[in-house]
Amino acid sequence: MDLAGIVLPRLPKKMPKHSMLLDYALLFLSAFIAATIMPFYSEAFLYVLLQEAPTPLLPIMIATAGNVLGACVNWWLGREILRFRDRRWFYFNDRQIDKAQRGFQRYGLWTLLFSWVPIIGDPLTLIAGVLKVRFGVFLCLVTIGKAARYGFIAWLAL
Repeated sequence: MDLAGIVLPRLPKKMPKHSMLLDYALLFLSAFIAATIMPFYSEAFLYVLLQEAPTPLLPIMIATAGNVLGACVNWWLGREILRFRDRRWFYFNDRQIDKAQRGFQRYGLWTLLFSWVPIIGDPLTLIAGVLKVRFGVFLCLVTIGKAARYGFIAWLAL
């Protein structure tokens, strides 16, 4: 078809399927958001993507990387948050902070293996930052816990 000298390409009868790259980017983003203090879930998206992926390893690695990076943001926020405790808008009071710190110290670093658990996982990563847990130790324990969770989801999906 020629409109004013412009040749329009023929559209295919069946549009090509979207790129797996987009799916993986969305998986990474959903896993990242899920690991921050914002409420979000990535498991359902991973489950669906595992049905289409040629191998489960890549989706598990991408979801784990996004989720761990989100936990690292929480850790960093924890390292920086206490300098704002004297501000009026600061959300936590001293009693809440002390209680969280005592709980974390009581159960120890190994609680970071449970950073994947809904509701308690995100605060654990934040408190680890407040308590200045060494980043290497934090990264290792959080990665193990989150990878195990996504591996279990893959096992259920397949």
